[in-house]
Amino acid sequence: MNKVRAGAAEAVADIPSGASLAVGGFGLSGIPDVLIQALHAQGATGLRVVSNNCGVDGRGLGVLLTDGRIARVTGSYVGENKEFARQYLSGELEVELVPQGTLAERLRAGGAGIPAFYTPAGVGTQVEQGGLPWRYAPDGSVAVASPPKETRDFAGRTYLLEHGITTDYALVRAWRGDRHGNLVFRKAAANFNPLAAMAGRVTVAEVEQLVEPGELDPNEVHLPGVFVQRVVELTAAQAADKHIEKRTVRS
Repeated sequence: MNKVRAGAAEAVADIPSGASLAVGGFGLSGIPDVLIQALHAQGATGLRVVSNNCGVDGRGLGVLLTDGRIARVTGSYVGENKEFARQYLSGELEVELVPQGTLAERLRAGGAGIPAFYTPAGVGTQVEQGGLPWRYAPDGSVAVASPPKETRDFAGRTYLLEHGITTDYALVRAWRGDRHGNLVFRKAAANFNPLAAMAGRVTVAEVEQLVEPGELDPNEVHLPGVFVQRVVELTAAQAADKHIEKRTVRS
């Protein structure tokens, strides 16, 4: 039952080119940065990533993006990454933009074994009607567009059918974890990390504090170890190496 791996490189060594990945974090908050760096060093290409965003230029998933390792992104927010915009608009990157709450529920549903669900988010927009550019051609025309979504009325209101998401692997970051894979997330890191972890068939968690089984209060566990297959303990320096997109101070 000991799921701890010797290091991040070992934990991501078998992720092949073309794999799908659910990656936790929101902006640069709570991202599995050490695992992302290890995957970058490992060399996998053509990755299909599901994440709230794609990092920033030179940090987080932006490291993989800059080197052309990512082929497709399913996400909600891409506004902090100029290289992302360049690749998308030039036709190098396929992008599926999803309302943020819908993305969260698609990950959770996939992890819970729910194939699809109805939501009111996006009704009456191109999310419902289709035609959103997923991939551009080099000449600027739309090469691949989103399809229209199935709708159904409940109690006089229209809802869209959205599909749950499962991925080959998931990379997440937790505050504390034990050798069985039970995880506790801290503050903003509890955003997309638990959902991404649920969606991955093989979930790899980097943890700031590794404890022995039984040390975590069951009432404090945010994600049970059944969803986690591999655990990587961070060094003190790795755990402390945290960044934010923008620093805002009072004048």
